[in-house]
Amino acid sequence: MSSKIESYLFFDGRAEEAAEFYKTALGAQLQGLIRFKDAPPEAGEGCTPNPANAEKVMHMSLKIGDTVVMGSDGEAKGQAEFKGFSLAYNAADPAEVDRTMQALSQGGKIMMPADKTFFSERFGMVTDKFGITWMVLVYKA
Repeated sequence: MSSKIESYLFFDGRAEEAAEFYKTALGAQLQGLIRFKDAPPEAGEGCTPNPANAEKVMHMSLKIGDTVVMGSDGEAKGQAEFKGFSLAYNAADPAEVDRTMQALSQGGKIMMPADKTFFSERFGMVTDKFGITWMVLVYKA
């Protein structure tokens, strides 16, 4: 198996909502979801279920295209902050850039409308309703 880096996002109480949103917006497939209540007693600190987090998502895995994005509700305090990074969505063609930007902007905000750039046939930026910034582009290496 070769090494690879995958994103792990803490939605702070909105992981299940995020999974549903990305299923619709990006065609994501939920590969797995574990709730805190499913953790065995020997799982240790941080995994112990309690009445406040029993139904919350301890871990989930979403397949988006050829990539896996993992996530959790984390501490579920409702204060998720996604700063200092963006996720990049490499679309097949300019029309897919436009569709994806529109889908991700539902409840969010388009930061940079899609347009032709020196590095892409079409590139734009959007922050989704969870506060994650996406760079959506047609990128040919």
